Amino acid sequence: MSSTYESFCPAYGTGVVVAPGVASASSTLTTADEGIVITNLSSTVLTYVRVGEGAQTATTADYPLLPLTQISLSKGKTERTVAYIAPAGGGSIHIMSGRGL
Repeated sequence: MSSTYESFCPAYGTGVVVAPGVASASSTLTTADEGIVITNLSSTVLTYVRVGEGAQTATTADYPLLPLTQISLSKGKTERTVAYIAPAGGGSIHIMSGRGL
């Protein structure tokens, strides 16, 4: 049995920087790619993210994104909404879609 892994191939020009707040907010991806990379640009603010189809609300029960870290997530082509929340407020995250991990 063999597996093939493809490194992340970003959809250049689609990245956005957003400022998570104490209430959930969301952004819509501009492409239907099957991967997403989210980078927490803050050195102190913990953020939580959720990716899905249609309206989404992020909570502290979702995927944690530690300060100064980056995650790569697989997603369905119809899942184009990224919701985010920073319970302490502040900071910023960069969101970019693409292919691979």
